[in-house]
Amino acid sequence: MAGSKYGMDLGTSSIKLVCTDNGSIVNEKNVIALKDGKDLYESGDFAYEMYERTPENIEIVFPVRNGVIADIKSMEQLFDIMYRKLNGGKIVNGSTFCIAVPTDITEVEKRAFYNIVSMSRIKAKEVSVVEKPIADAVGVGIDIESPKGNLVVNIGSDTTEISVISMGGIVLTKIIKTAGKKFDEVIINTVRKKYNLFIGSKTAEQIKIQIADALGDQPEAETQKMFAYGRNVVSGLPVKVEVDSKVINEGIQECLHTIIDSVKMLLEKTPPELSADIIHSGMFLTGGSANIKNIDKLIKKETGLDVNIPDNPELSIISGINTIYSDSKYDKVRYFPKEKEYK
Repeated sequence: MAGSKYGMDLGTSSIKLVCTDNGSIVNEKNVIALKDGKDLYESGDFAYEMYERTPENIEIVFPVRNGVIADIKSMEQLFDIMYRKLNGGKIVNGSTFCIAVPTDITEVEKRAFYNIVSMSRIKAKEVSVVEKPIADAVGVGIDIESPKGNLVVNIGSDTTEISVISMGGIVLTKIIKTAGKKFDEVIINTVRKKYNLFIGSKTAEQIKIQIADALGDQPEAETQKMFAYGRNVVSGLPVKVEVDSKVINEGIQECLHTIIDSVKMLLEKTPPELSADIIHSGMFLTGGSANIKNIDKLIKKETGLDVNIPDNPELSIISGINTIYSDSKYDKVRYFPKEKEYK
């Protein structure tokens, strides 16, 4: 496995690693559990299962916040664990890495992504970076070398990134802080007000996944119910309440329309020729919250654009990195930081 190529996507919610030699992917929650504030207790999906359930001496840490690395030490530990998991517990020296980074981060923040790999025990031979919207576009099958314009909207955990891409570059981009976690916060508040029930963020996420419908109170919206478990706001006792999707659908409308309004604002600034291309090809919607039921129908109704959602929208960026690394024609979209700038 000497000389293997690896891609990495460090998101707020999850960490994804791919080995381009065989296409194998590790996709786990970007979470680490520390005991007594220093000792590694658990990581990844197992650590996330402990979230909101731990005693005082165990701290759950999310190393990435708002798309940037906030806790470098924890991120280094988690990267090492996930890398070993991808390689059957082994460290392969002399390999190369490509890391997806947001478009709006500073050089200092970009340095943190770079250092996670370059200063690790892996001793990588080469580390490059690629902007997330470019990897995203490649991951959904867009020919980024074409002069045609394409609109890619990635609804992540903390941020939604809206980008117009043409000729292998980003023509326009807009990042807003309305995304998956904001939906969860709204659901928590909605359930508390309507049902006097306080639920955790994990329960809110399950409600979003299972019964939320982007069409709100429109006739074609599906009506579903599910049981939610939490604490009664008045009595403080644990209770089970049946939650109606109509209540949830109404609550999330503001978040949905914030994203749609931002898309419209970017389209207003898009050059006419690229706008014509976007009308023809439609919008490409990615990220975990692209799985919200009927979100494509709502966006089409509000913008008039067809909405293309890949089979696994949360994996589009890491799939794009895999393709970029596997085909030399994409070499120019990768950026190689100068070593002296990152020491």
